[in-house]
Amino acid sequence: MRIAVPLFALCLSVSAFAQEPSLTPKTLLGALHAPSDAEATRELHDQVIRWFGRQNLMQGKPAAKIEGTTVAWAVMDMQPARVVRGSGELLGEMTRLGEDGLQVLVLELSNFQEFQYRIEVDGMPRVAGMVHIEHYEYTADSERQTGVPEGRLEKFQWAESRIFPDTVREVTVYVPAQYRDGDEACLMVWQDGGRHVDPAGPMRAGIVFDNLIHQKQMPVTIGVFVDPGRKTGQKPGEKAANRSVEYDSLGDAYVRFLIDEILPEVSRRYAVKFRPEAEARAIAGGSSGCICAFTAAWERPDQFHKVLGWVGTFVDIRGGNAYPYLLRVTERKPIRVYLLEGVNDLDNKFGNWPLANRMMEASLKYMGYDHRVDWNECFHGSRGMAPSLPDALRWLWRDVR
Repeated sequence: MRIAVPLFALCLSVSAFAQEPSLTPKTLLGALHAPSDAEATRELHDQVIRWFGRQNLMQGKPAAKIEGTTVAWAVMDMQPARVVRGSGELLGEMTRLGEDGLQVLVLELSNFQEFQYRIEVDGMPRVAGMVHIEHYEYTADSERQTGVPEGRLEKFQWAESRIFPDTVREVTVYVPAQYRDGDEACLMVWQDGGRHVDPAGPMRAGIVFDNLIHQKQMPVTIGVFVDPGRKTGQKPGEKAANRSVEYDSLGDAYVRFLIDEILPEVSRRYAVKFRPEAEARAIAGGSSGCICAFTAAWERPDQFHKVLGWVGTFVDIRGGNAYPYLLRVTERKPIRVYLLEGVNDLDNKFGNWPLANRMMEASLKYMGYDHRVDWNECFHGSRGMAPSLPDALRWLWRDVR
């Protein structure tokens, strides 16, 4: 489904814009539906210029703006312009907004799609880019709730690894408000941790922990959110160079790194204690972080009983494609496994992610593992897991209090 909005109904009143200092695709769509006058049209024109950037518009570089399933395009050209899919399908004719060549198009599109587009003028491409639409609604368990005590977040840098030398990483520790000094708490380790505990990120793990612990739907749990190792000398913001070595490799190196280095350091720094039994310990991650979490529990089920993973990289990067077969020929291990996968996940030279996860699902079922595999329409990444996190954690921790 798509809805194109003509410009005969241009914008909201000037006072409405004064209360809304910045545009979004949805507010622009609403503005284009509203009654117009010359002053409001000029104000809308100026806001679009600021939003997309005058220099970007003049140089033909503005990317599409996406909010949920609403997509907005803009271009600066005196000739009529239109937006076309990479396949050649017309998405819509752009509408002039002002006398200087600014043109806009806003469409409401169907969810779960990714496509290339181009803005054409006189049949020639003027701007090109990619649209990725993947929208989910969160439940209340992923939102801040009145009266729910918030855990605290602590952060430190670890640059003294013996197992992964010449690396540095950040570790974020979540300590629930219900934790009392001297008590033993459950443990949950997360790979790619910092972004998953970020309250502004898609996963919002700390907020979910706050809500579920308060509801007594998961035990008092300390979260240890570990980032992958950057090589010494890497610039801030660069992709962690040691991530694939740590996450995609089979064997016990990473779980030893957790047991021998990170967890003792967390206990020392913050005077927290972890329950020793494996049933009180979980490990989580997405993509390569998922296979890393599974490998940790597979190698040391005495340390980690519970695995939570999504869009798992059980393909031939560093041997992870062997797991569906290893599961079938190895005595069942005492671990519980939750996986989430999407039908729109990756398919490349390393393998087909949905197929690999289907094989994992079949092998877990064949061997009688305590497991659950949820499927949705997600692409590769964490967006598809985030809204399902509360339900997944309830299932994972269902018998531990």
